Amino acid sequence: MTWTQYGALLALGAFHGLNPAMGWLFAVARGMQERSRTVFFRSLPPIAAGHLGSVAIVAAVVSATRSVVAANVVGIVGGLILVGFGLWRLLSERHFRWAGMRLNAAQLTGWSFLMSSAHGAGLMLLPVLATTALPGGHAGHPLPAGTGSGGSPAAALEGLAAAGVHTVGMFVVMAACGWAVYEFVGLNILRRAWFNVDRLWAGVLVGAGVITIALTR
Repeated sequence: MTWTQYGALLALGAFHGLNPAMGWLFAVARGMQERSRTVFFRSLPPIAAGHLGSVAIVAAVVSATRSVVAANVVGIVGGLILVGFGLWRLLSERHFRWAGMRLNAAQLTGWSFLMSSAHGAGLMLLPVLATTALPGGHAGHPLPAGTGSGGSPAAALEGLAAAGVHTVGMFVVMAACGWAVYEFVGLNILRRAWFNVDRLWAGVLVGAGVITIALTR
């Protein structure tokens, strides 16, 4: 894998980090609910870990099957689940109390994994991985499906390394965006006006689901 490809992976990670639905908005919401900067920063590593797991697994599955159909199904189903659950929480007549805001690290990692999978995060790495030279092949000319060397341990490790580089870019940008919003936007809202963070969270779920379905090809 070349430095240009690593740079592309970092850029794709940065693009994901800019997306509020990929995690930083939820980290900010948790920090605002607890009124704690520490809670915000502690939310970031589990979110990044879930994203890494999703990217690594989805990229491996799509690469192995040479098809994006499975990933598109995941995106549509995941989007529908997000919309349905968010609407249920918004329209519930019971006392609205968002239990999902108080997640431990393992639960937050699982949530991030599901969100990243629903958004088809692993698909963004495929243009880079498809041009990676494999043993017996050349960069830009990947081996055909079914070739034995494509499934070698070395190729698998290189795919994991690509997912790791991508996640580093995502984590840095996500942390920067979330910190800026928390420090200069979120706390000002809390000081100047009361609002229901629980309903904001549910509304974000609905919006994320709609966007996911709309962007799924």
